[in-house]
Amino acid sequence: MESILKRAGLFVIFSAVAALSIMVSLVLTSPFVVAQEYEKRSPPRKLTTAQAKVAEANYKKYCVLCHGEDRQGHVNDHAPSLRSQSLFESGVPHAILRPLSFGREGTPMGGYLDEVGGPMTLDEVWNLTYWLFEKSGAERVRLSTKPVYGDIKQGEKIYQKECADCHGKSGEGVTGPALGNQSALAHNTDEFIRYAIRHGRQDTPMPAFEDKLSSADIDNVTAFLRSRGKNWEMKKNILKALPTPEQYVINPDGKSPNFELSDGLYVSSHDLNKALVAKNKMVLLDTRVTSVWQTAHIEGAVPLPYYADLEATVKDIPKDVQIVAYCSCPRAAADSVIKQLRGLGYKKTATLYEGIFGWMNMGYPVMHGDVLD
Repeated sequence: MESILKRAGLFVIFSAVAALSIMVSLVLTSPFVVAQEYEKRSPPRKLTTAQAKVAEANYKKYCVLCHGEDRQGHVNDHAPSLRSQSLFESGVPHAILRPLSFGREGTPMGGYLDEVGGPMTLDEVWNLTYWLFEKSGAERVRLSTKPVYGDIKQGEKIYQKECADCHGKSGEGVTGPALGNQSALAHNTDEFIRYAIRHGRQDTPMPAFEDKLSSADIDNVTAFLRSRGKNWEMKKNILKALPTPEQYVINPDGKSPNFELSDGLYVSSHDLNKALVAKNKMVLLDTRVTSVWQTAHIEGAVPLPYYADLEATVKDIPKDVQIVAYCSCPRAAADSVIKQLRGLGYKKTATLYEGIFGWMNMGYPVMHGDVLD
């Protein structure tokens, strides 16, 4: 009898172990494994009242045009939300600091750090980063810096099915950010990308995929996106001297162009190029942050950022000369400047309809900045 009871007890133990093994196996092989827990990080330094006040003023001056008064994003050119909790819990400081400082090459986002021609000091850029974090109410998490491995070809299939409508077939960005942007991929870790896919971006159309895609497939998409960022290097521009007032008017001895403006405001790239070839007398205003004027601009353009003291700058521009403003939004910043100019009595004004990216995509020339070898 004792032997039978021992064998029965062993059978119960073995059965329990087998059942547990099956349960573990099911969890590990299930396509939807619960996402890993992330360790919380201590918060960054807290801004003083004076620092926060300056940072808020800088946000209103430089960022509201595209990101919105309430940091909601998508006000102009699908600029991303700057209040999404998952962004700030995973991205502070560097995933926010770097694009703010250096911009995103090939997108309307220019660099705002003075080292690249922007208007803010390094301290101001840091403080704006932390002000945005504080406003988000997020708690930082610790992300791994190790690479994420996956099946790139499978990741591309999933990307085309789930992501391309918003982010573009080649990651160029449509209504969502450009995920194939090489400067973004160079700045962000694999885990930052994976975290965004898993958790989405709150208060934006970007959903969380942790309950839709398997953990393996999220890794596959991450690996595919990372594969788009090879062979990119950040080049340092040699900052050019800004034009002086006597250089504002191009072709001063030429005739004034006779543009037919659509909606009483817009000139086409075709007509502007035709006027430049004919050496018509004009003033071209580049209304982007000055760092991107340093990178590339239409020849003869004067940098007049949308946030500049307009009256102080245009006092040297005669009111009888045709003015054309452009940006990369493709029109928001230029429209804002032209509206202000018209309020100051400048009537011969127009906005380049396609913006500078449209201008370049149509094959019209730009002046490129010099870079250090």
